[in-house]
Amino acid sequence: MITLHRRAALALLATASLCATPAAWAQDKVLRFGVGLYQPDKEKNDATYRPLAQHLAQQLGREVKLYTVDSWEGLAKSLAAGETDIALMGPWGYVLANHVAGAQAVATILYDQKPEYHAIMVTHPGSGIRSVADLKGKTFAFGDKGSTSGYLIPYHHFQKQGLEPERFLGKVIHTKHQAIELQVTRRELDAGADYNRNRDAMIAEGLIKAADSVVFWTSDPLPNDAVAVRAELARDAAFVAQLRAALASVGPALKTKPDLLPPRYNGFVAKDNAFYKPIRDAGLATGKLNTK
Repeated sequence: MITLHRRAALALLATASLCATPAAWAQDKVLRFGVGLYQPDKEKNDATYRPLAQHLAQQLGREVKLYTVDSWEGLAKSLAAGETDIALMGPWGYVLANHVAGAQAVATILYDQKPEYHAIMVTHPGSGIRSVADLKGKTFAFGDKGSTSGYLIPYHHFQKQGLEPERFLGKVIHTKHQAIELQVTRRELDAGADYNRNRDAMIAEGLIKAADSVVFWTSDPLPNDAVAVRAELARDAAFVAQLRAALASVGPALKTKPDLLPPRYNGFVAKDNAFYKPIRDAGLATGKLNTK
């Protein structure tokens, strides 16, 4: 897991973008499609998103090579470096890649027909935690530092309350979303940050019980995960239009090919960089995103 200081993380993104070889940036026949780790492991993640990659390949008339990147920071760096052509990624990772290397959002995924979701904080019923103020000295888990709901947005909320998490909380760890939910429900942690879609999915799959998980804070609506392309491809208007059309075709195709997306995901809607302004604003407000 990558848990770099914000300046180091941005420096690595910048270095990656500058050091990409011409071959990495050249448009070739194969499109490299990077996907964040939404499932418990890479094998399941690849199996889940392979049908989508195959559908895009058919629509675009090009080979699409799918691979999973196991941290949001890693996927942002890969996109910035030109090692990834198209990415399905968390909003904060996208904003980082856009800020440093000019990656551009072309679409947003739909969940329950909505292009937005919520960051949450969860605890277990016996913790006595009812608000952020009750977290003083408690054990708490953030997601990795490239995560929107697991790190940036809850961190921003702490700061808006005048609280520095590193001083206010007791033990702080960084881990994956599913691990946060599991450790909280097992009472190995007092609380943690997550997002509503992940919690809902884990309850539906029987991985955790709703009765063992208490949501005590919910964010304002946040833009869903982005489909983004590296900067060079973003300048190809014809390709962007073709990709948006391919993504728009996913929704109707789900009627006959339900495995194109995980349950409750309904397709994609065209969006651009402006849709991710709330994430950019939070990054700037926390100092996690440097002003240009």
